[in-house]
Amino acid sequence: MKTVTLASGERLAAEMLTREGVLPADITASAQRIIDEVRRGGDDALRRFCREFDGVDVEDFRLPLEQIDTALEGLDPSFVAALEKAAAQIRAFHEREVQQSWFTTRADGTMLGVKVTPVAAAGIYVPGGRAQYPSTVLMNAIPAKVAGVERVVMVTPPQRDAAPGACPISPYTLAAAKVAGVDEVYTVGGAQAVAALAYGTASIPRVEKITGPGNAYVAAAKRLVSGDVGIDMVAGPSEVCVLADATAEPAVIAADLMAQAEHDPLAACYLVTCDVQLAHDVERALEVLLAASPRADITRASLDNQGMAIIAADMDAAVDAVNTIAPEHLELHCADALGLLGSIRNAGAIFVGAWSSEPLGDYVAGPNHTLPTGGTATFSNPLSVDDFVKRSSVICYTPAGLLADAPATQRLAQAEGLWAHALSAGLRRRVLEEGASAVQIDALAQADLTTVAWPGDTPDVVVRGAGVPEEGR
Repeated sequence: MKTVTLASGERLAAEMLTREGVLPADITASAQRIIDEVRRGGDDALRRFCREFDGVDVEDFRLPLEQIDTALEGLDPSFVAALEKAAAQIRAFHEREVQQSWFTTRADGTMLGVKVTPVAAAGIYVPGGRAQYPSTVLMNAIPAKVAGVERVVMVTPPQRDAAPGACPISPYTLAAAKVAGVDEVYTVGGAQAVAALAYGTASIPRVEKITGPGNAYVAAAKRLVSGDVGIDMVAGPSEVCVLADATAEPAVIAADLMAQAEHDPLAACYLVTCDVQLAHDVERALEVLLAASPRADITRASLDNQGMAIIAADMDAAVDAVNTIAPEHLELHCADALGLLGSIRNAGAIFVGAWSSEPLGDYVAGPNHTLPTGGTATFSNPLSVDDFVKRSSVICYTPAGLLADAPATQRLAQAEGLWAHALSAGLRRRVLEEGASAVQIDALAQADLTTVAWPGDTPDVVVRGAGVPEEGR
């Protein structure tokens, strides 16, 4: 790991970090080509890309429903128990996020509010490259179902080594789909799967929201289709930052850093501390643990190229460094971990105290593990039920409410030079003040419509509203 030592009063600058930032132009261009071909060629293009990228000939992309229904049969009971426990705790957490539609009524009878509606269909992308991720299925599908999404679709790459006639995806991934309530499973991955979800093909109807992590091509494709369909985020390589003081156990910190590093050679690992000796001890512990790791090559590549130990002069500078990093995962290995929580502004998920292992959050704690990466925790949020719902403002005026607000509306529209905006309110006001006959076409042909739109109300009328004739009360 690279070591950065901050002098007294020095702050960590974002430029000191090794993040690449934007997706490489060549990957974005390739993703755009794939999207364009899927939009033109539909299922034929998908089959061609499956042969080219996955080495698999796929005739029917949709997995038969019977295979989902029987997904738990024959699996290790302890795995099924762990899966169901994780699902229950994830579901319980996300159920607390559910927001209800709400409405309020003003004194003049006008009703205002928010109508919360789930999206009709959501697509979740589940990687199938270096490892299988049943936890990703749970973390994406469960909040969608809790939100009330009727159609939850899973796409995942077909496995090249699947036996003829056998299910072409991991049995663990399929079991998670069953437990999470996934409605449809399609064996297609990569940027081509994102394109199919966004625009639809003969075999794969389009969705309204796409979530889930993937490689750089998947991330680029999600960015490119965003706007035509909703996405959760453009996720980069996984990250962890450990803020530790002298009370922390070096070997435990080393294991936690490795837990992210083993995902991907590009995964970023940060140790922030004021204790130089602790940083040295963590390095020693890493060597011991790496010697036993079955994923040592990936893990070491991440630590060597993307790892950083930051030695701060004091805890204030250390916390400031953490907020500059804005990590996906943050662990607080400090004696006063809970006391530091209020100082943390930027982090996707915060694991407080030495007992709060980040992998617990990956699998079973309950909060979502789909988190903002690459410093986007400065403005982004974890995946939640909110990602699968829409909010519509509801505005229902009464005659009295219209008269109360029309003068202010007309004056603001006049300031912006939007005559028809003002006229829209002015005609309704004219109905209430003069009767329905006053807005008949022949009557309006003889009227001064500029005055109807922009009546020149006094400040008192703008504030208090227009009056209603006694006979109209």
